[in-house]
Amino acid sequence: MTAPDLPIDERWWIPAGELGWRFSRASGPGGQGVNTTDSRVELVFDLSATAALPEHLRQRALARLAERLVDGVLVVVAAEHRSQWLNRQAAQQRLVQLLRAAIKPPPPPRRATKPTRGSVERRLTAKRRRGGIKEQRRQRSEEG
Repeated sequence: MTAPDLPIDERWWIPAGELGWRFSRASGPGGQGVNTTDSRVELVFDLSATAALPEHLRQRALARLAERLVDGVLVVVAAEHRSQWLNRQAAQQRLVQLLRAAIKPPPPPRRATKPTRGSVERRLTAKRRRGGIKEQRRQRSEEG
């Protein structure tokens, strides 16, 4: 049985052949089986060499995930479940979430705006009031 391709979104899919799996023993709950079962999962995806994404999306993802990559390879670890199968599912979901966030287009640039006259007046009034309170404290301490 071959693993199915992994959908990133409705247009982009990662071929199953580009995903690498490593398994090891996980710490945590598991009873007697914890020392014998390889339930910890590492999902390895070579982002720098993938053909699943167009070049501009691949470059965007490489730039945004640069801190997580080792030589262009992204490794996602899952060990929260007792079952290897559930950890595999969790690792795939985590990889998809990371890639979706990484290939998302950048937000539109912020348009600079001026503060309204009312907000400026409120800010200055509050500053004057606060300064007045501090001025009164200073006068009291000099007298006493």
